[in-house]
Amino acid sequence: MPSWLQNQMQRAFYEKNRYQIKLLNQCWFFYKEKHCS
Repeated sequence: MPSWLQNQMQRAFYEKNRYQIKLLNQCWFFYKEKHCS
């Protein structure tokens, strides 16, 4: 996982921002799909 994404994740969890956590999870999912296939 890229460091910028980890930082965003940590901030979202710290702020208990459910919407952002969901968004970042989707970002990570698409990122993984693209780079691992």
